[in-house]
Amino acid sequence: MKDNTKLRGLYAITDSTLLADGRLLPYAEAALKGGACLLQYRDKSSDDARRLREAEALRELCDRHGAQLIINDDAELAARLGAGLHLGQGDGSLSAARALLGRKAIIGATCHAQLELAEQAVAEGASYIAFGRFFDSNTKPGAPAATLELLGQARQRFNLPITAIGGVKLENAPNLIAHGASLIAVVHALFAAESASEVERRARAFSELFAGN
Repeated sequence: MKDNTKLRGLYAITDSTLLADGRLLPYAEAALKGGACLLQYRDKSSDDARRLREAEALRELCDRHGAQLIINDDAELAARLGAGLHLGQGDGSLSAARALLGRKAIIGATCHAQLELAEQAVAEGASYIAFGRFFDSNTKPGAPAATLELLGQARQRFNLPITAIGGVKLENAPNLIAHGASLIAVVHALFAAESASEVERRARAFSELFAGN
């Protein structure tokens, strides 16, 4: 598993609607080729067999490209694959997930726009904390808004990688990085593309924002 200090760069998050019809694997691989350091498999369906197949294939891609697979909200699947885990608020206990996955696993926590939630996540053994949404988001239009000021406060208070999520695009990402985001989590601005080569181009552009920072 990667150590926390290396958690820096583009954090690609899959979307089952955007990546339907056979796009999941080629588009995910394109994001990895473009430099994504984390890839989160996010699929809320109840088709466990398909989810296992897809997650296994994504893990192989991540291994090949030196990235880390993160499973959204399914600690058992993460444990089965030896992958990381991301937990939203209400997705179960982070400390229980840490006990299940071991101390080396990457486990992230959604903290919305609240430093108190981040404090709790850190105490329970989170590897990174995620704040959002920062901008209008297709994925979670009703999520509470986070601010650049909050990001700066979190950077001062916590010695963990900080993920910024929610409506992140190429033009607004630099400001997030400047205010302390170690990871920028991107869904639509990365995967709502006409081709895998376009996904790779976008991923590379996001990844290059971290060069020299």
